[in-house]
This record gives sequence, structure tokens and C-alpha cells, in this order.
Amino acid sequence: MDSVFSTVLALNFLWFGAAFWYFGIVPDSSAKILVPKSARDSPLFATVSASVRFLGGMNFAFAVFAALLLAYGSLFPEPGQRALFAAVFALAHAGQFAFNLPVALRGGRQGESLWPVFAGPMLLIFIVDFTLMLSNAALSAFLLCAEGA
Repeated sequence: MDSVFSTVLALNFLWFGAAFWYFGIVPDSSAKILVPKSARDSPLFATVSASVRFLGGMNFAFAVFAALLLAYGSLFPEPGQRALFAAVFALAHAGQFAFNLPVALRGGRQGESLWPVFAGPMLLIFIVDFTLMLSNAALSAFLLCAEGA
């Protein structure tokens, strides 16, 4: 079970680290998804680019947390402890997925508003957050059952 926990932690680290880079380090790239080409010369583009950096900051914190757990996992050997951490990661991915879901259900970009959820980088983000949400939730449930056994 340690290898499964470590694998899921490594996937969390890689995903949150990539999100930190995408939103925090190169925010213009992520802003291009959110702002249609026709509006990229407006002040809106600079505003969106600057504001998505907070997503980078939040993802940085989760990436560092996953890295610390990978490096110092022996400090938390109990299944219940690890279940709690997996549940927190599941919630982080769930939040990112859940707030994208209404946009996806409305059809994504509509003229000059919203963003395309089912195309390009947002599709990858949508799918990976959903997959890691389920992976972390399943791991958490398994660890809780293991603790109760």
C-alpha cells in the first residue's frame, strides 16, 4: 500500500506543480484560454493574467505538501493519517473540477464569454482533476477501511 500512496502523491505533486507553473509562472498562457482572441488587446487580458496567479499560488502549496509527504511520509505511518491527506487532495481536485463543471455543462465558450472546457488545455485539466479526485478519494476510502480492519 505504501507504493500506491507514494504513486498517488507523486501524481499530485506533478499535477499541482504543473498547475503552479502554468498559472503562476506563465499566466499569459492560461489567460489565453480564458480570454478570447478578440479581447486580448483590452485591459481585461492583463487583469485576467494577473488574477490567475493566485491559482498558481494555491497549486504551489499543494505541490509542496505532496513533496513533503513523499520525502517525510514515515512521519505519518498510520492509515488514518494518510487517508486524511488523500481526502484533502481529493477535495482540492474536486474543487477545481466542480467549478469547471457548470461551464462545461453550459457548453463552454459562448461568444466572448467563458472558456472552452472540452478543448485544448482545459480538457486536460478537466479530465486530470476528475481522475485525481477519484484516485485520491478511493485511496482515502481504502485507507480508512484498512485502519478499521
